[in-house]
Amino acid sequence: MQDKLQALTDRLYNEGLSKGKHDGEELVQKAQAEADRIIAYAKAEADRIITHANKEAEEMKTKVNADIKMAATQSIAVTKQEIEKMVVTKATTEGVKANMSNAAFVKELITCVVRAFNPQNASPVDLSLILPESLKAEVDPFVKNEIAKQFKTEVKVDYSKKMNGGFKVAPKGGGYVLQFTDDEFTQLIANYLRPATKKILFG
Repeated sequence: MQDKLQALTDRLYNEGLSKGKHDGEELVQKAQAEADRIIAYAKAEADRIITHANKEAEEMKTKVNADIKMAATQSIAVTKQEIEKMVVTKATTEGVKANMSNAAFVKELITCVVRAFNPQNASPVDLSLILPESLKAEVDPFVKNEIAKQFKTEVKVDYSKKMNGGFKVAPKGGGYVLQFTDDEFTQLIANYLRPATKKILFG
């Protein structure tokens, strides 16, 4: 009887041990499988994040390079314009201002303009002139005497302290004014000089 009880105990113990071992192995396998799944997911997620970061970095690099290239192109263009403007301005301004404040030169211009307003065999056109105050002493007698006599026309003359050189002219009582000031001539000459200057400077 004792032997049978011992045998039964041993068998139950062994079966329990075997089942516990089996259940333990299943738990270990499940845990291993879950660990493998988590590791695989983490690796895939890490790869996705790295790929996304690399893509964003490449896009940022491309954008930055494009912005730098555009900024450089614009800077070069602006620099060229400034150089061109400086050269043209220096070449035109000094000469034009000198001539447009020269009484003899301004007298010639006035004569040409008045002649254009008063062609031969046409009725005289009365004119209004505005000149720089600095030219009054030399130009006033010329306009009031010689121009009036030569073209048999009345010329009203005003002088402005705001003008540096040249003059403005309009038909007396007319609605428009023609400007022959140093600024106008500088701009006019500069417009002709710019293309040639640009070609000389930058090819």
